[in-house]
Amino acid sequence: MAIHEVFAYICVNDSNAAIRFYAEAFGANEIFRLTEPSGRIGHAELNFGDKVVMLCDEFPECGIRSAKTIGASAVTIHLHVDNADEVIATAIRAGATLEREPADAFYGERSGVVRDPFGHRWNIGHRIEQVATDEMQRRYTKLLSDG
Repeated sequence: MAIHEVFAYICVNDSNAAIRFYAEAFGANEIFRLTEPSGRIGHAELNFGDKVVMLCDEFPECGIRSAKTIGASAVTIHLHVDNADEVIATAIRAGATLEREPADAFYGERSGVVRDPFGHRWNIGHRIEQVATDEMQRRYTKLLSDG
């Protein structure tokens, strides 16, 4: 068995608004969408740089509900960018809510967290140093032992 790609596929309560938000906040570009006669979007694909994120409107009749509707999201989407502070500020101006200020982390990344208006959590970061796995584990252990 070969796996060729893995895509984030998110359900939102308003795909039209989400597509506009992701374009403004993250510079995403719409590839295409499939729209029902009612206007509900059954499938859309967005380019985040050269990576694709798929999204759809809610389909409660199929058990497909948005993070906003269920009031939670078990998944965090990580965007690795050139400048986390800048992308986080742009996302907040576009309507995201700050959950964690950007900060330097033990694993060699500066990152912060925002929640988009549709209930999805985005960890946005950029590399500040290359950290070997054993050093990362040492730092992680120290962090948890000091707390």
